[in-house]
Amino acid sequence: MSFAAAMALALVIDACLGWPDRLYARIGHPVTWIGAVISALETRLNHGPDRRRRVWGGVTVAIVLAVSILPAIWVQSVLPDGWGGVILAGILGWPLIASRALHDYVAAVSRPLASGDLAGARAAVAMLVSRDPKGLDAAAVARAGVESLAENTSDGVVAPLFWGAILGLPGLAGYKAVNTLDSMIGYRNDRYEDFGKVAARMDDALNLIPARLTGLIFVLVSGQRRRAWSVMLRDAGQHRSPNAGWPEAAMAGALGIRVSGPRVYDARVVQEPWVNAGAPDPDAEDMARGLALYLRAMVLCGAGLVTLAWIGG
Repeated sequence: MSFAAAMALALVIDACLGWPDRLYARIGHPVTWIGAVISALETRLNHGPDRRRRVWGGVTVAIVLAVSILPAIWVQSVLPDGWGGVILAGILGWPLIASRALHDYVAAVSRPLASGDLAGARAAVAMLVSRDPKGLDAAAVARAGVESLAENTSDGVVAPLFWGAILGLPGLAGYKAVNTLDSMIGYRNDRYEDFGKVAARMDDALNLIPARLTGLIFVLVSGQRRRAWSVMLRDAGQHRSPNAGWPEAAMAGALGIRVSGPRVYDARVVQEPWVNAGAPDPDAEDMARGLALYLRAMVLCGAGLVTLAWIGG
């Protein structure tokens, strides 16, 4: 079976359909299933001394990976050869690609911001970021939207496609399990600092290549390739994350805006360095340009997967 062809099909299905609300109401979503397992384990195991929390955090990662990967290995083993297997794998992989949802969430911020509805934009951006949106002005809302679009292009689309194209359904399911673990317990605070350490480190490792690949994709589809490339190389390493800086810096350079900078978490101001400092803050129009850049990036991803499938024969 061509894993790359299956991932290309999964991307196309998701771009066309997303995950329909009616389907979510009936059966939920695979990520919510994984999340329920993580939540149950965290409630039972995340207590006691720091060392105990680290150990049980590692056990939680192992259990969640087993629950996610083992069924995927079995399913892939029974899929038919040829295009029948590719089509079935693409359908099964579709729920774990978030291309349509990401576009829609960011567009939901851009639209009210463009019409001057700051309250509506703040409410929409709260679905994308963990920072408190109440005190965000229009520029801060736009920055948050652009940052989320750039980072989640890597985490929600490119990385799943990357691991799915290499390892098939087990790679796709395993990556989504680790990424969901990181999003739920990978925080550096009193509750999760130790329990989520293994999950956070594993997520960093799995995103090492996809994040840089995403940055490169943004550069290639940009109308300002030289500037996007220069900003990415110069500023990616200044980001608080070892991976998110690459797509964010590439998008900031492509759009000619600044991102990151100081922000508020839990009523505490965190002094983050600017990415592409000296450029203007983004606005709603820049968010729209970012979404257009994202759509071009998705087309390039699909074309790349089809090319890999063709080369693999």
